Amino acid sequence: MGSSWRWQLSRSTRLVLRWCRQQKGGGGEGGRLWELWSYSKLLLRSLCYNSLADSDTLLDCVFEPVIWTVDSITRWFGVVFVCLVVLLTSSVVIIVYLFVIPTIISTYPVLLAVYHLSCGHWILLMISFHYYKAITTSPGHPPKDKLNTPSVSICKKCVTPKPPRTHHCSICNICVLKMDHHCPWLNNCVGHFNHRYFFSFCLYMTLGCIYCSFSSWDMFLDAYSAVESYNQTPPPDQSFKESTAHKCIIFLWVLTSTVAVALGGLTLWHARLINRGETSVERHINRKETKRLRERGKMFRNPHHHGKMKNWKLFFGVETRSHWLTRVLLPSCHPPDGDGIEWDCTFSRRYFLAV
Repeated sequence: MGSSWRWQLSRSTRLVLRWCRQQKGGGGEGGRLWELWSYSKLLLRSLCYNSLADSDTLLDCVFEPVIWTVDSITRWFGVVFVCLVVLLTSSVVIIVYLFVIPTIISTYPVLLAVYHLSCGHWILLMISFHYYKAITTSPGHPPKDKLNTPSVSICKKCVTPKPPRTHHCSICNICVLKMDHHCPWLNNCVGHFNHRYFFSFCLYMTLGCIYCSFSSWDMFLDAYSAVESYNQTPPPDQSFKESTAHKCIIFLWVLTSTVAVALGGLTLWHARLINRGETSVERHINRKETKRLRERGKMFRNPHHHGKMKNWKLFFGVETRSHWLTRVLLPSCHPPDGDGIEWDCTFSRRYFLAV
């Protein structure tokens, strides 16, 4: 078969060269250059455009070093991002304990002060717990020792079966069950076993930033006016501690307000995905599939969409009413629903219906 393929390629080459001579009138230096150029194009097409490769494969090979460099930098910067999250969160907590809480205790009524202390420490507990679990919990990987593992395709990088909703992470260099995305702020992939921790961290961090922004609004206005007046005419009686407190309050309000807006948008985006029963990766796949089937007069149905309320219950692992308190509003280490390999689809065979 190999000799036959080479004979056909050489025959095609001779035909192309004969056609080039006819077009260019044969001989001459220009004709030989044209023959060389035509043969080079034919050789390139024979290597890159066949049953196993195309232009996309060629581009992947060309950009492979660039992709590898970006993945390596992202993997290294993940540690830096985690340290940055811990540093900024710790700075906010320190400022609150040094300057905000003493003001609340000394100026607020007793019941209001107890409310602020209880609410603030509850949010801090939920943020710390879910962030720690998100960065330390493995997202889940397909088993390599089971031959009966259900799969929908073969991973080209791992060369192993890929169960449904499983995708390969180029940064971690491994397949992840129900992969949502690779989060550099966690230095970890968000997958089946830590997706709930990731979303809960985003949710409670957003709530904590909003709480700090609204609670420290009056203190921020006083601090800002004090700093402005100090810059114009420095008062002789203002101590270093007071000026430091004012600058820290301004830093606290600006940081929490900025994070609340940025992280709040990300949290709303993921809440919308959970509402639809899909991940970030599946969102792009489902949009392409919806467009493709619409052109054929058909409608795409997400097999993992069980209804809005059922999707939230499956995501949080809520089975009874008390679980909304013990598993959502309080720290909980319960595992997610299912093993991440087999999924209970709303329909088993047909993923679309005729319009």
